[in-house]
Amino acid sequence: MAQLSITSFVTLDGVMQAPGGPEEDTSGGFALGGWSVPYGDEDFGRFINEVFDQAGAFLLGRRTYEIFAGYWPKVTDPADPVASKLNSLPKYVASTKLEMADWENSTIIDGDLVKEVTALKERTDGELQVHGSGALAHFLMAHDLIDKLHLLTFPVVLGTGRKLFASGAVPTAFRHTASRVTGAGVAIHTYELAGRPEYGSY
Repeated sequence: MAQLSITSFVTLDGVMQAPGGPEEDTSGGFALGGWSVPYGDEDFGRFINEVFDQAGAFLLGRRTYEIFAGYWPKVTDPADPVASKLNSLPKYVASTKLEMADWENSTIIDGDLVKEVTALKERTDGELQVHGSGALAHFLMAHDLIDKLHLLTFPVVLGTGRKLFASGAVPTAFRHTASRVTGAGVAIHTYELAGRPEYGSY
């Protein structure tokens, strides 16, 4: 069975919205997009390439799918380690609103998401990867469907924007398995799902 991994970029105050550019996601009046760009050094690129090397298929939320579909098909260099995987491998879009997914090898899944994702994990060779897709990530964690979380924390505070772990997220425990810091100061931590938190007192 394939592992399901989530890779997410967040600020120090937990914002995940529009890391890649000012026009990437302006929903809610967000005007601070592109905050990750100044930190994209060789260390960062090396890690991202390592992640995509493990990909067997992608599972994306509607918003992230639309952002990716508007950019990556235009990157046609077969040597690009990210574009080559995103453009060629199967892409599954978890959405009840999207009517068409015309990016090559894309399929909309709008039924029982727990059942569909479980089946995808069983038939995927390599990792089933989620990138961004905050609402989808919340759902997958709440149903114990993820195996690995790559959390890339950028040294910037925005004070506004959609967060990865917003109020109402299901309490979840993780096991820390790896870490590194890029030359530009991005802290990269990898976690495995460890069930529900335990509680106590001193």
